[in-house]
Amino acid sequence: MTAGGTVGRSDGRTAKIAVIAGDGIGPEVIEAAIPILDRAAAKHGFALRWERLPYSADHYLRTKETLPDAAFQHLRDDVDAIFLGALGDPRVPGNEHARDILLGLRFKLDLFVNFRPVELLHPDLTPLRNPGKIDFVIFRENTEGQYLGRGRSSGDEHVAEEVNTGKGVERIVRAAFEWAQSHGKTRVTMSDKSNAIPTHRIWQETLQRIAREYPAITAEHRYVDALALELVREPQRFEVIVTNNLYGDILSDLGAGLVGGLGIAASANLHPGARQSLFEPVSSKRPPDLGGDAGTAAVVDALGDLI
Repeated sequence: MTAGGTVGRSDGRTAKIAVIAGDGIGPEVIEAAIPILDRAAAKHGFALRWERLPYSADHYLRTKETLPDAAFQHLRDDVDAIFLGALGDPRVPGNEHARDILLGLRFKLDLFVNFRPVELLHPDLTPLRNPGKIDFVIFRENTEGQYLGRGRSSGDEHVAEEVNTGKGVERIVRAAFEWAQSHGKTRVTMSDKSNAIPTHRIWQETLQRIAREYPAITAEHRYVDALALELVREPQRFEVIVTNNLYGDILSDLGAGLVGGLGIAASANLHPGARQSLFEPVSSKRPPDLGGDAGTAAVVDALGDLI
């Protein structure tokens, strides 16, 4: 990390990490992972300074506060990264606190890349009989699509809108190619549903245009339903997948199922070239498991790129 000019941030040898531990088993898993991350950081010659923030279902039920403006400004200006535990609690109607915290940070910080690595750590973890080497990443567009919540309701009529802008599509496709090039990958697969949704053609047009700038990388297109089938049949043939918000959400969970489940899945919310990022495991909340057994693999992997 490079030194920043904002008070409270990294001095080049120490990184300040804000921790929102979350709900259910989230705090237990996060606290178990922190010593491991401290050791990893020390091995690479720097230290992590942790700042724990209270925002969770319990905090919301006490105060009716999700993530206040002052807290957001602090997270934006005064820390190097955000470490987020699992969010969600049946006591909170509609999980309002989880939506405001996670989606609020994604949108307000413009974290347009949801980076989801899918790697098989041991053959016993996969339900596939002969899996081969499974090691690919998904670049999910993180700030557009159907997750913007745009639409309208009138009586029995409900309309939901999907947003795909030229800027949004170009920057996520370009981010996927840049990552592929810098990591020695030779194939980028873009997925949409343009055979049934004509507006998705912007994804193919953007893929073709950007691919010309990266002649060493093979660019290919798959409809999302066909890609889901291929991921189960031949996951080893994929290296980098880029897609929209909704399909990325679904495919990344499918990918997790191929390599052991959500308990070992990690997620990074990024804006390449910007200062701030958010890292999270994708494990469930599972309040009944408090005090039981839960793995830290996902939560450690979530901060792997940071370290």
